[in-house]
Amino acid sequence: MLYLIGLGLSYKSDITVRGLEAIKRCSRVYLEHYTSILMAASQEELEHYYGKTVILADRELVESGSDKILSGADKEDVAFLVVGDPFGATTHTDLVLRAKRQNISVEIIHNASVMNAVGSCGLQLYQFGQTISMVFFTENWRPDSWYDKIMENRKIGLHTLVLLDIKVKEQSIENMARGKLIYEPPRYMSISQCCEQLLEIEDKRNAKAYTSDTPAVAISRLGSASQEFKAGTIQELVEYDAGEPLHSLVILGRQCHELELEYLLEFADDREKFKADVLKDQEFFKPAPWVPPAEEDSE
Repeated sequence: MLYLIGLGLSYKSDITVRGLEAIKRCSRVYLEHYTSILMAASQEELEHYYGKTVILADRELVESGSDKILSGADKEDVAFLVVGDPFGATTHTDLVLRAKRQNISVEIIHNASVMNAVGSCGLQLYQFGQTISMVFFTENWRPDSWYDKIMENRKIGLHTLVLLDIKVKEQSIENMARGKLIYEPPRYMSISQCCEQLLEIEDKRNAKAYTSDTPAVAISRLGSASQEFKAGTIQELVEYDAGEPLHSLVILGRQCHELELEYLLEFADDREKFKADVLKDQEFFKPAPWVPPAEEDSE
């Protein structure tokens, strides 16, 4: 059996009882280590808590060496641990499909993830549209395909969750070209950098999917003891120091309910200004009033 087990967002004890029981039955335990990190628990602490050796699974192992993970899983139990929920990244769907093609039984054990815990900022989950990922820009690579998804969300009034890039065990282009197994220090995108990139692409595309005055919510260390929220415009959040990672961002949609707004005001430096910014933003993409068609003259 291959178990895909969600670990939750922060603590070693965030794992479900069923997930922990499954780990204790497994002969090998892998921890996916590139889409997110468990903020309040180290590899050593997890090993002590589980009573098992934990093998770190980087992107290369999961995407190119999945046969190593699946090897023997038809005869013994193997655990693949994912921070958050197992299906928070498409890579894990691919692993399940590979297992099924090899006739390996799969069991999924779910947990909390940013996709549902984001509701703790006060925005209602059913008011969210498509989620996007913001990657680190480089000198020659500044992708903006996500812009169209924000536009689509904003046109129908929905909030946009922005997941910020992390780089763990990544090689520089130079070292990759030379075949050197030298890895860059871990990097985690900040709220400030994300907002700078948002404004850069808006300036480039100039379609007004959002503006510098569009309200947003900065989310820091979601699910941990130091969890924080900050409500402000995208421009204001460029100047915001969100502290230690992990960070994410929500761009508000036009349909911001009064209860959502009341909740968000708790996180605004200037409550009256933020309320005015939200009300002003609600005019963007506001549908034109319905006008009944003119009746045709009957003869």
